[in-house]
Amino acid sequence: MNDFRRDPAEVLAELERLRKGDAPTHGGRVLSYVYDSGVAELDELAAAAARLVQPVNGLDPTTFTSVAAMEAGVVGFARHVFHGEAHDRADEHADSGPDRAEVVVGTVTSGGTESCLLAVKTARDAWRAARAGTPRMPRIVAPITVHAAFHKAAEYFGLVLDLVPVDPETGTLAASAITDRLGDDVALVVVSAPSYPFAGLDPIADVADACRRRGIAVHVDACIGGFALAFWPDALPAWDFAVPGVTSLSADLHKYGYAPKGVSVLLTRGRDRQRHQYFRTTEWPGYPVVNPTMTGSKPAGPLAAAWAITEVLGEHGFAALSAKTARATAALRETVDGIEGLRVVGRPTGPLFAVATDESVPEHLRVDPHHWADAARGAGWFLQLQPGLVQSDGTRLPHTTHLTITPVTDDVVPELADALVTAADAVRGVPKVDGALVLAGLADAVPGGIEPLLAASGGIDSDTAAGLLGAIGLLGDESGGLPAQMAPVLALVEALPSELTGRLLVELLARVVEPKG
Repeated sequence: MNDFRRDPAEVLAELERLRKGDAPTHGGRVLSYVYDSGVAELDELAAAAARLVQPVNGLDPTTFTSVAAMEAGVVGFARHVFHGEAHDRADEHADSGPDRAEVVVGTVTSGGTESCLLAVKTARDAWRAARAGTPRMPRIVAPITVHAAFHKAAEYFGLVLDLVPVDPETGTLAASAITDRLGDDVALVVVSAPSYPFAGLDPIADVADACRRRGIAVHVDACIGGFALAFWPDALPAWDFAVPGVTSLSADLHKYGYAPKGVSVLLTRGRDRQRHQYFRTTEWPGYPVVNPTMTGSKPAGPLAAAWAITEVLGEHGFAALSAKTARATAALRETVDGIEGLRVVGRPTGPLFAVATDESVPEHLRVDPHHWADAARGAGWFLQLQPGLVQSDGTRLPHTTHLTITPVTDDVVPELADALVTAADAVRGVPKVDGALVLAGLADAVPGGIEPLLAASGGIDSDTAAGLLGAIGLLGDESGGLPAQMAPVLALVEALPSELTGRLLVELLARVVEPKG
C-alpha cells in the first residue's frame, strides 16, 4: 500500500535542483562556512556512519549505548590532542589545594554556538554557587573579536558582556587590557585560538595566569581553529589545556574535524565544575530529564560521523590535512602580500586571515577589500565580507574580507591566486562605497523617507522592515539570491544604527524561510 503524497524519486530530484542554487560545498571555491577535506572517502564514511544511527535518539546514552561509546571516543580524542590527559596524570600526585590539577571531561554538542552557550551557562552557575545570595549580574570579559555566540550567551543567560578593544593593526591585544578589567563580578574570561574576524591568537597564557591567581575561569574558544591548530606544522605558543588556568575549551568537529554539520566538543577542567553544565529535573510526572546540552532528543548522525572520521584519520591523518591547509594558507597570504593596495591584518594564526586596504600607498593604488571580494565572486570565488566597527575607545577596526582555508584549497591555489590578483587589478583605485551616500539614495525609495526609520531604529514593524530591504535590493528576488555587488550592502551595515541593521537582518532571514503564497 502506498499512501505517499508524492513519488520519492520526484522529491529527491527536486532536492537536487534546489541544491544547484547553493554555493558549492566542495572544490574550494567558498572560503567560509564549509570545511572541505578534499578526501571523498571521508564524505562517504561520514554518510555511512550517520545512516547506521539514523533512528537513534542521542537523548539517552543508557538506552542507546552506541551514543555513550562514540561520545567517549570523541571526547577522549579531543582531550588527548588538546593536552587534557597530561592534567589527568598530574592529578594522581596533586595536592588537594586550589591549584590541584583536575581531570578534563567533556560533552559533544551540536556546534560551536552550543558549546559556547554551555561554557557560559556553566561559568554563571559555578560563579553563583560560590557566591550564594549575591544579587549582582556577573560579567564576561572578552576581546571585541570574541565570537558573536558569546553575545548570544550573555543575552540568554543574563550576564554583562564586557568587550575589550583590540589594536586595529593587529586584531589582538595585550593581556593587561583584559586583566585590568578583572573583578569579583567576573564569571568568565574568554579568549580565542584564533579569533574569527582577524585570526589573532589572543595572549592566552598570560591571561590564564592572571585569572588563575584570582580564581577566575578562562574559556578558550577554539571552535574554528582548534582541530587545525592541534596539528599545525608551525610552532605556536601554548593555547590549550597545556596552559595552567584554562578552565574550558570548545572546538568544532564540523570545521577542521571534517565532520558534517553539526558537531562540536566542549571540554571542562574538573568534574564538579562540568556538572554545572547539566540541566536536570524530576519535578514532573514523566521520566527524569537530565541533559548535558541545550537539546533533549537529538540526532546521533553527526556524532557518529565525527567518531568515524577521528577513528579513521587518527593523529597522522589530521596532521597531513593540516599540513596541506598550512601550505595553502602560506601561499595565499604570500599572494595577498604581493598585491599592491591590500594587506593582511595583523599576524594571523592558523588557517584563516583577513585582508584590508593598505592605506600606506597612494589612494589610486589602494584596493578596497569589499570591491575585491565582489570582483572575485564574479569569477566564481566566494570570499566573506566583514564590516568595519568603531570600538568603545573610539578606534575603528577596518572593514575587511575574510578567507578560511581548507585542505582542498591546496589543490586550487594557482587558480585562486590568479583570481585574487585579477580581481584586485579590476578594482584598484575604486574608492570604498560611502554608506551615507547609499543611505541618502534610498530616501526616495522608502515611503516617508529614511529619517523616521533611523529614529525608530530597531522598533520598526515587519512590513516597514521588508520595504526597506526591498529598497536595498535584499528582498523580493524570486531566486532568493544576493545582489551582484555586496559592497554597498556592507556599507549600509556600517552606516545604519546597529539596532536597525539587526532588525533588518531578522526580517530578511524570517522572510527567506516564510512559505510563499
